[in-house]
Amino acid sequence: MKLEIKNISKQYSKSKFGLQNFSINIENGILGLLGPNGAGKSTLMKIIATISNPTSGQILLNGVDITKNPNRIREILGYLPQDFGVYPNLNAFEFLEYIGAMKGIGGPNLKTRISQLLEGVNLMEAAKKPIGTYSGGMKQRVGIAQVLLNDPKILIFDEPTVGLDPEERVRFRNLISDLANDAIIILSSHIVSDIETIADKVAIMQHGKLISLGYQQEIIDTLKNKVFEIEIDNNDLNTFKVNHLILNTIRKKDKILIRFIANEKLPDTMLCNATLEDAYLYQTKK
Repeated sequence: MKLEIKNISKQYSKSKFGLQNFSINIENGILGLLGPNGAGKSTLMKIIATISNPTSGQILLNGVDITKNPNRIREILGYLPQDFGVYPNLNAFEFLEYIGAMKGIGGPNLKTRISQLLEGVNLMEAAKKPIGTYSGGMKQRVGIAQVLLNDPKILIFDEPTVGLDPEERVRFRNLISDLANDAIIILSSHIVSDIETIADKVAIMQHGKLISLGYQQEIIDTLKNKVFEIEIDNNDLNTFKVNHLILNTIRKKDKILIRFIANEKLPDTMLCNATLEDAYLYQTKK
């Protein structure tokens, strides 16, 4: 299966764009989207999900233009938007049965499928309680379950781990990893570690444009031998900031440990292994 996104633009006004001539090819596996607020990640996902129309450009699913034939992708799509709504008076079973009816799913196997999904997102114990009594993280897990209900071949998750505790984030990552061989999965997150531990490829976006795309290690290798750490006095921090791109600071008793980027080793510095977060910060700050 292949998604070809060709020169997609989304223009809201004469000077405001959500996306600008955005192009990318996506095949089976997990694509992680990274970018600051306003980068265009949610806009891209809504367009792929056919909720929003592009101003210009094409999206081809196995050669078929879904901007003109949206049902081609809707039949095999699972989508979790950033703002996922529920019916608070329904319990999880009832809600998923309702979503199943909306998606045209029925028959004797539906209840079994719902039970499997609720087990997968660790909600069986609370499945008969009204969703209005759920925590934010529990509601998010109901949202993840509804995405998977129709066994989709294209899955889109916009900030799916918001509200999840560390244990549930791991559970989600394991659940999604099992599906990646036979599906296209697009995952957006502000939590770089979620992308780092699950995504095959990473796309970094900024101002509606694609600024970096590749396998994780390819992106990380752009900072090979360029990430260093140094301890400096508190009073020297402002001067250091003027001359270097700082990735992170850790305050100690009377010193500051700084992680930064440089083209060559400086005195009293220690060379560090670059991470995806380092590369992301570098790409969006440089």
